[in-house]
Amino acid sequence: MSQTERIIKGAEDLFLTAGIKSITMDDIARHLGMSKKTIYQFFKDKNELVVALTKQKLKEDEDQMNDIISKSNNVIEEMINMTKCSEEIFSRINPIVIHDLQKYHPEAWNDFQKFKAEILIQKMEELLIKGMEQGYIRKDIDVRIIARMRVNQVELGFNTSIFPVSEFSPWKVQVQFLDHFNYGICTLEGYKLLNEYKNINNE
Repeated sequence: MSQTERIIKGAEDLFLTAGIKSITMDDIARHLGMSKKTIYQFFKDKNELVVALTKQKLKEDEDQMNDIISKSNNVIEEMINMTKCSEEIFSRINPIVIHDLQKYHPEAWNDFQKFKAEILIQKMEELLIKGMEQGYIRKDIDVRIIARMRVNQVELGFNTSIFPVSEFSPWKVQVQFLDHFNYGICTLEGYKLLNEYKNINNE
């Protein structure tokens, strides 16, 4: 692992547990057992580090999605595998990270919004169209509307003014959204197959 990768990973560990705003470059240096001066050789400030981390995570997420799509036999299996992949991601995210990113790091937030608009929504539209062709997704839904709704639901689930962390588990909120979505778009055939896959995974 290069120094740059090590710094990004160390920052990620701290941000995920405590949010971005409350973590200083001193905290990251202490966490990594290196001097702050060393970190500044690679990143001029915390914002640059946050942007680099965001770009890296978005690339990893895209690669993971492409891997799932290429290995799944049908759209329903794809949806189940995406759920398992999301579980791993969402269980680690502190909702404060989303809030801090939006409020204090506009460049990184714009990268996330661009990724959402250009990658996530497009992949969701492709999944829905493919599912219709396979007979598992209802043909009466408007793909462009439903894809945008689903992608933006994720952000909604992390909105702490609607779902306070003291009352709701962020991952449980996401699971409810996901289940509601998956069952809402399926035909009867898709519904049966979805249940079969869920039963296999639960056993």
